[in-house]
Amino acid sequence: MISNESLHSPACNRSNSQSSVDSASMEDFWREIESIKENSMGGQEEQMPAEVKPVDEGELEAEWLQDVGLSTLISGDEEEDGKALLSTLTRTQAAAVKKRYNTYTQTMRKKNKQSVRDVRDVFGVSDSPPDDFSCIPTPLLDATLDEEGISAIPCRNGQLPGDTCDNHPTQLDGTQEEKEVPGVIKTSGSLPDDASLNSTTLSDGSQDEEGTFAVPRSGSVSILETIPDIPVHSNGSASPGRPVQNSVSDDDYLEKNIPPDTEELSFEVSYSEMVTVAPKRNKFKKSDFKKEDYVLTKFIVQKTRFGLTEAGDLSAEDMKKIRHLSLIELTAFFDAFGIPLKRNKTEKVKGRDNGIFGVSLTVLLDNDRKKDPGVKVPLVLQKFFEKVEESGLESEGIFRLSGCTAKVKQYREELDAKFNADKFKWDKMCHREAAVMLKAFFRELPTSLFPVEYIPAFITLMERGPHIKVQFQALHLMVMALPDANRDTAQALMTFFNKVIANESKNRMSMWNISTVMAPNLFFSRSKHSDYEELLLANTAAHIIRLMLKYQKILWKVPSFLITQVRRMNEATMLLKKQLPSVKKLLRRKTIEREVASPKISKVLQKSPSARRMSDVPEGVIRVHAPLLSKVSMAIQLNSQTKAKDILAKFQYENSHGSSECIKIQNQRLYEIGGNIGQHCLDLDAYILDVYHVNPHAEWVIKPQSSF
Repeated sequence: MISNESLHSPACNRSNSQSSVDSASMEDFWREIESIKENSMGGQEEQMPAEVKPVDEGELEAEWLQDVGLSTLISGDEEEDGKALLSTLTRTQAAAVKKRYNTYTQTMRKKNKQSVRDVRDVFGVSDSPPDDFSCIPTPLLDATLDEEGISAIPCRNGQLPGDTCDNHPTQLDGTQEEKEVPGVIKTSGSLPDDASLNSTTLSDGSQDEEGTFAVPRSGSVSILETIPDIPVHSNGSASPGRPVQNSVSDDDYLEKNIPPDTEELSFEVSYSEMVTVAPKRNKFKKSDFKKEDYVLTKFIVQKTRFGLTEAGDLSAEDMKKIRHLSLIELTAFFDAFGIPLKRNKTEKVKGRDNGIFGVSLTVLLDNDRKKDPGVKVPLVLQKFFEKVEESGLESEGIFRLSGCTAKVKQYREELDAKFNADKFKWDKMCHREAAVMLKAFFRELPTSLFPVEYIPAFITLMERGPHIKVQFQALHLMVMALPDANRDTAQALMTFFNKVIANESKNRMSMWNISTVMAPNLFFSRSKHSDYEELLLANTAAHIIRLMLKYQKILWKVPSFLITQVRRMNEATMLLKKQLPSVKKLLRRKTIEREVASPKISKVLQKSPSARRMSDVPEGVIRVHAPLLSKVSMAIQLNSQTKAKDILAKFQYENSHGSSECIKIQNQRLYEIGGNIGQHCLDLDAYILDVYHVNPHAEWVIKPQSSF
């Protein structure tokens, strides 16, 4: 965010459109800039980005397609994951992909480069305007029909149809011909100005005449019809999820009711779809930057019967899909406001291969995992946290003041040389030097912890004055789109800073103070900006950090509509992998012939472990495995009120003969593994029968929950 040209406080005249920028409230920011300047003049090595050649819009869109897991649209290769991803996109998500792919193809044609497919070859023909997207990519999903010739076109909301298609275009402008957003039924007229979820009713996802599909130009059809056409609620259930009384708020982790001064959030419906059904979004109350923390809305998230899911509760492979979907959804979200999510070409800065400072998070974690395979946050950063927590939480101005420059330089050199060998003496470092080096650690990363290229879009969004809920939704998607190392590190950092803020009465470090001090360290760019641009970027970055601190307990919850899409992706991928090429089908036929010749072997081969498991366990009964406990397996009869914590309590009772077992079970959680999910650590309040209906082929395992 900061550049060498902006190391002094600017003097600029503010117009009415600039009134949100309060330079008086940014004193901490400019003090931090001066400190950075002093450190850089003191001989700190600054990494300069490699020269970036000018790029055109087509290349940026190609990079975007790769970042969201759709590189197959560029390469033309047939790949199951890309097809599965396209089959699950919502209407607005598909429109965002179509728009960027169209830009890419047009640019390539102008350059007379390799032939590229017309956008209609990928997305089919529609009579709608370019931004009114009513069908998802279908020809890309085409493949050889199976033996029975069964195939269909997937629904635009990711659910697979059982009905025929028509060619009626879908409108996004709220006109009379508008098709209903998948998963949402309008109760009456248009939504109110704040687009409150209280004004909408979630449907069960069933197919009716409103759920129409466009027929592709080629007349070809998709192989995906063989996925069961189960009505899927937008939160992933097979029926509308009834909210339970438990809820998660930004202040109190669990609450029973919604106080009158709070606002409810829902993670069940796509944020971009919600925006498109709120035609009065331009009437949102103007939202100005204010440093008083109490002006921020208090949000509360009602738990559905599936509970809530932390980012760390899903498998690495599923979180990769969440990242791809989140970036598509974030782009679609800004598209709905008419705001381009433009990104400059990534600044190429070569990080160091060893040491601590200037080393990328992934390299640091690779080194740390040689000592602790489960670590998610760099160990040196955890040590900085510990040093400040030991004696610095009540130290006045802990992150505003600089430590001894000579000592800081000495400790930096020793950390680079000795930390990985476990030879650094932490007892000689005081909390003040630890705080200074914590800031330097983030400032000297090869790329900033948070994507500074998205800041202009956030600035435009905030200038349009949407409600704080809209800002939260955009930020939520940005957090979900972060790489694993950045997301986990950011979560640990916000947790740590909230401990500092909890001692504000003694250390004089408010949420706004922390935000303005850390803005130039967490959002930085080596590009050149004018003084006013620098101040505007700083103010926006500080506001974003403040939102992260305020809503830290809910920002790292994975939206359930994204989990639903991941489940559908996994189902589609499994189906696509069953559609074997002709050569493999021939080999399969030969195998079947051999099995017929050897009936005994055939019986064993035909009955897979999952099939045997399903035949052995009655409907509504699950077998839970607990390999680390003395009672390693138990059949559980589920009813509509059985929660994950009830199953854990039953295992605790059965294993309560020894005190060590009681301690063990307290650190255990129930997981669903396999089926249409990689791995999912279930919320203690999740109703297991509902999860079972969504994923009947899962295995159920009790094991320790992973942590930082």
